[in-house]
Amino acid sequence: MKYLHTMVRVSDMDESLDFYCNKLGMEEVRRVENEAGRFTLVFLAAPKDKESGIAERAPLLELTYNWDPENYGEGRNFGHLAFSVDNIYDTCQALMDAGITINRPPRDGHMAFIRSPDNISIELLQAGDSLTAAEPWASMENTGKW
Repeated sequence: MKYLHTMVRVSDMDESLDFYCNKLGMEEVRRVENEAGRFTLVFLAAPKDKESGIAERAPLLELTYNWDPENYGEGRNFGHLAFSVDNIYDTCQALMDAGITINRPPRDGHMAFIRSPDNISIELLQAGDSLTAAEPWASMENTGKW
């Protein structure tokens, strides 16, 4: 398993980039605009990580801007921790066998969500290409929130 990023939701991307980049010194390394999902993701690296060329290997800060306004309240703006795993299906099965609920199953062979005992969302991402969709995952429903 490899730690990837921490996601926080932001209500104003320009204001957030000013804070994280101009004031804190982080640097943008990747941006995703998803019109269908109506969100923008901006990934930031610490300056020393970018300087040393390890920004893509170091944990990043993901700023998520949802285009439709939402009041997150205290704590809701913190999104999740993310880890890549060698085999999303094997990882989820081992977690289920250990009594962990898979809140968002890896129906797509790529992404799943679980929660910690303190309800911190944890995203699990398939390292490399997505696996072929397979049962029981492909038809498994979401459980609770993530």
